Amino acid sequence: MNMDSDLQIAGDILEVPHLLQPERAHPVTVAEFAGLARSLADDRSLWAPYVAYDATARWYHRLRTGPGYEVWLLSWLPGQGSGLHDHGLSSGVLTVLEGGLTERTERGARALAAGAQRVFAPGYVHEVVNDSLEPAVSLHVYFPGLTEMPVHESFRERCAPAPGATEMIVA
Repeated sequence: MNMDSDLQIAGDILEVPHLLQPERAHPVTVAEFAGLARSLADDRSLWAPYVAYDATARWYHRLRTGPGYEVWLLSWLPGQGSGLHDHGLSSGVLTVLEGGLTERTERGARALAAGAQRVFAPGYVHEVVNDSLEPAVSLHVYFPGLTEMPVHESFRERCAPAPGATEMIVA
């Protein structure tokens, strides 16, 4: 018997359904959450009707919830920002839908244009600001859902050792 094709060697994949991965009912990996954010961003009809602006503060609207996650839509007028914060035990995906935002971290500032996406882990400290002259809109997916957003005065505050703690240096 000549076995010169994958089909001859492995057999027809459709004949062995026990080898197929079941389709997931909801995202569970970082890549799947980033994909969810991208698919929501690509379908303007899902989020555009909810965009609003508030002259006094960032505006936000919970767009969707799912098992262990939530999706928020935020709008930013020029000059509005989040302040320095982290997301507690939540990981997240930030996707810029319209306009541009600037993300500041202890490593510096990064301009985020429409379409840009940032993924972050629990405890990630940053500040997001609209320092452009145009409004901006962003989509935020948090998993697990956002339960806290501790505010920080400075990056130094986050990195400072607790009183009485010994400093560990890793080479």
